[in-house]
Amino acid sequence: MTAISFEFYPPKTDDQRAQLDRTAAKLKAYDPQYVSCTFGAGGSTLSYTSETVRHLKQHHGFDAAPHLSCVGGTREEIRELLKLYRAIGCRRIVALRGDLPSGMGHPGDLRYASELIAFIRAEHGDHFHIEVGAYPETHPQSDNALRDLRYFKEKVEAGADAAITQYFFNADAYFHFVDAVQKLGVQVPIVPGIMPISNFSQLRRFSEQCGAEIPRWIGKKMQAYGDDADAVRAFGAEVVAQLCQRLVDGGAPGLHFYTLNLARPTQQVLKLLGR
Repeated sequence: MTAISFEFYPPKTDDQRAQLDRTAAKLKAYDPQYVSCTFGAGGSTLSYTSETVRHLKQHHGFDAAPHLSCVGGTREEIRELLKLYRAIGCRRIVALRGDLPSGMGHPGDLRYASELIAFIRAEHGDHFHIEVGAYPETHPQSDNALRDLRYFKEKVEAGADAAITQYFFNADAYFHFVDAVQKLGVQVPIVPGIMPISNFSQLRRFSEQCGAEIPRWIGKKMQAYGDDADAVRAFGAEVVAQLCQRLVDGGAPGLHFYTLNLARPTQQVLKLLGR
């Protein structure tokens, strides 16, 4: 059976914490390989991330992996975070460059994800299983697709064990990316990131920011459904489930769901996949 994993974001309010607990309890039934927890731009939610990871491990029993960014952090700050994550029992880390927030002048001591990965390996050897980001449709800040592939190879050479992709709705983009990096000698598992569709206007905003392409036919169909939320959800689940099935049939090593701390959209897709 294909391995699945879920991404959560750290809650900041009591209502958000209750929402995450409800979602985590429902999704635990699918026996995920692990869950990950995001961070805020420039480290604004770093304390929330560590608290959430601890809670997901201790309260829900997940193998929880914090996202770690080198943006805005000194080597010493990153060193202390790694010690904290090791102390609470983390064996996985999602290592990302992260995006420099508007107005922030200091990018941090480590400028690239490859430098962060090398730092983690130098400090902790093979203790952590390191996931990195991958961009089948090319990183939104990259000016050259081939250069983007070389950056990905550098992350793997620095010590990455596996990768999670940005979400996409075009399976061919994923398969082409995997083929391209394998031709460069990269053999690590590349797990597709999956975004269930719950709110189309929100998805469109996210996609514009991160460079994920929404196929025109999907957008037109969503427009046709208008305010019919049930029809939007049903169609969205069908589209994403078909994408997942094609990816699995084509050899994808797993599926990583961006839950947005909601259970239902992911559950609808998994139900259509027979999980």
